[in-house]
Amino acid sequence: MSMEISVPPAIFKAYDIRGLVESEVTPDFAFRAGLAFARFLELEREPGTIVIGEDMRPSSPLLAEAFSAGATSNGMDVIRIGLASTDMIYFASGKLNMPGAMFTASHNPAEYNGIKLCKSGARPIGKESGLLTIEKFVSDGSPIPMRSVGIETERDMLDEYIDHLYSLVDLSDIRPLKIVVDAGNGMAGYTAGPVLRRLNVDLVELFFELDGTFPNHEANPLDPKNVRDLQKAVKRHKADIGLAFDGDADRCFLIDESGEIVNPSVLTALIAERELKRYPKSKIIYNLISSRAVAEVVVENGGTAIRSRVGHSYIKQLMAETGAIFGGEHSGHFYFRDFWCADSGMLAALHAIAALGSQTKPLSKILKSYQRYFSSGEINSKVTDAGSILGKIEGIYSAKTEAELDHLDGLTVSSENWWFNLRSSNTEPLLRLNVEANTALRLERIKDEVLALIKG
Repeated sequence: MSMEISVPPAIFKAYDIRGLVESEVTPDFAFRAGLAFARFLELEREPGTIVIGEDMRPSSPLLAEAFSAGATSNGMDVIRIGLASTDMIYFASGKLNMPGAMFTASHNPAEYNGIKLCKSGARPIGKESGLLTIEKFVSDGSPIPMRSVGIETERDMLDEYIDHLYSLVDLSDIRPLKIVVDAGNGMAGYTAGPVLRRLNVDLVELFFELDGTFPNHEANPLDPKNVRDLQKAVKRHKADIGLAFDGDADRCFLIDESGEIVNPSVLTALIAERELKRYPKSKIIYNLISSRAVAEVVVENGGTAIRSRVGHSYIKQLMAETGAIFGGEHSGHFYFRDFWCADSGMLAALHAIAALGSQTKPLSKILKSYQRYFSSGEINSKVTDAGSILGKIEGIYSAKTEAELDHLDGLTVSSENWWFNLRSSNTEPLLRLNVEANTALRLERIKDEVLALIKG
């Protein structure tokens, strides 16, 4: 017997499920999502066991339990790995070759929770690759078949996860370092200590207490105000490097020894160069709002640079199609072929530590060769009709002889000394602008020019 239910609108996002705990992502919803996921996996001929992890939010254990009950009532077995970062679920899904479900709302505030789903081998599930089907099964109400109920077991995978990370980065000969980590009361408070204590480092812990109410600041290092505590701590402790993680610890941001925020494109370029030493002449993916320096560094090191749309499902798909060894995004997501093409903030952090610890120069000096341009960061503008504004701006710049235009993701306009990308948000009435130029003056001119056109 099945019964249709109303699924709250817009909780099925492009890459995951996310909504309010009290009214949208409830235990009842989680049970139905578990049923629906089991039904989807059967259609996909996936293995009959789901790995489930959960973050530190107060609602996560209850939601994971309800989801597990739904999945097992539909004949699936379940392995609960307990507290985990999102990249730990990707690790478990890859190593055990089983589909996975992670209960987290990433950097969203405390009143939210959600589910990130993947197929066996950590293959992503997004709107185009199964999430729409799962949403339909949830709203239709999946019938419970007359088959035996699956079994739920528990397994601690933290040590196996750390062993795997250390098999991918050579950290055998690094000098003593002082590292400050801001876990933002998120899952890095669970993983970063055990990972980094295997090294010859003096670890300074900020906000390591697991607390899904985020009492100190949002666990979203993309917003500069959330890394101020870390910047101050790096300078106060005279540390060599600072690391900031988001709520589910799949993204990582760096602070150098002088307290400056490191642009994620710089870390992309650094890791690309390191990975090309291990795998010469390989392909590296960068999204189209990464710095131009990324593609330049890849080519200088004998690799092939492949430009991608923004969004992890596009990058993971491109990695699978092209055999790329690594991919980076401006938002602090870093993807590794040896990590099942999934993203791991901790693995990216270990690459930075390995580069820093293998030489005597400070981090700012090491990164200088990758900092070649001036960047605006992402600037959001509220608009009523994104399409007509994009059309107007395209018309103006297509008349400029030196500008090249493309539509890989929104509108990109490139010239010899500058480029900008303007694209619509998937979820809000916003236009997102990113500008880069070879001088600070030129950056300001192009940025002001485009923003004036957006405002009309």
